[in-house]
Amino acid sequence: MRVLVVNAGSSSLKLRLLGADDELLGARDLAPEDDVGAALDALGEADAAGHRIVHGGERFHAPTVIDDEVEAALEALTALAPLHQPKSLAGLAAVRAVRPWLPEVACFDTAFHAGLPAAASTYALPAAWRERWPLRRYGFHGLSHAWASRRAGSGRVVTCHLGAGASLAAVRDGRCVDTTMGFTPLEGLVMATRSGSVDPGLLLWLLEKGMTERELAEALEHESGLKGLAGTADMREVLAAAARGEAAATLALDVYVHRLRAGIAAMAAALGGLETLVFTGGVGERAPEVRARAADGLAFLGVHVDAQRNVAGEEEIGADGAPVRVLLVEAREDLEIARGVRAALG
Repeated sequence: MRVLVVNAGSSSLKLRLLGADDELLGARDLAPEDDVGAALDALGEADAAGHRIVHGGERFHAPTVIDDEVEAALEALTALAPLHQPKSLAGLAAVRAVRPWLPEVACFDTAFHAGLPAAASTYALPAAWRERWPLRRYGFHGLSHAWASRRAGSGRVVTCHLGAGASLAAVRDGRCVDTTMGFTPLEGLVMATRSGSVDPGLLLWLLEKGMTERELAEALEHESGLKGLAGTADMREVLAAAARGEAAATLALDVYVHRLRAGIAAMAAALGGLETLVFTGGVGERAPEVRARAADGLAFLGVHVDAQRNVAGEEEIGADGAPVRVLLVEAREDLEIARGVRAALG
């Protein structure tokens, strides 16, 4: 089965065509004004399409064949992910307009976390709220975490998806038992432009001071994180500026790594120990200094990185004889989506 993988981002539509043995047959990254039909003609024919859908809510826990009823349910979930769900649905519509005969499967970023234990998924909020609304920790980046943990193998694994968005997952024998993102992708680690976890009392204080909900949302989503601390959302620029001794960039890197170390330790605690630590995503794969600094604070867990392997970007970067394996895994959500498509369609 040749699978067309469709990943709709904030400003691009990423298309990947995978062959029967998961070989990459073609790739196109389209801007909004580009012709989807022409791009698909250039890629070649597919037998099915798999769409990355950010939010599956409480209903969708596995790859699901898309029909009219499922599509309506996905649209109804927009309120839970107003910044991300419309883009996923727009990608679905764009491909369907030119390939209406393709079977389509929705693959969800939340599905990998759907089985979180109640202790990990439940917010300590009034029962009346939790009964009225679907208030729980959903988690995100599930396709990436699923792929990375599968590559790591069984045992107690912490996966670090570090990109523009960033999150961690605690995975025991393939099952996620904790993660850092929550009801929205704002919770958890410091990210490129997102704040990560912030004291809710601080946010209430800002509202009382006259900041509007819209201003608050815009700042937390697009003006915080590395951008808020260092003036740039690009980790490469932050690292270069920190190396020059610039105070803002140094602080940004220190805050980023501090939160990352603490998050990894928390995930290890949820697992009752750590056997494998995995780095993936753009920063995770291409920023050896971030990996090294994170590992320096985790020696008490048995994490030790070999400096030469780390700089070289080898797959195994842990030091010889260290109790914990440390891996670099290329982010391949497309392979995880293709796997889900084949499972859903039999």
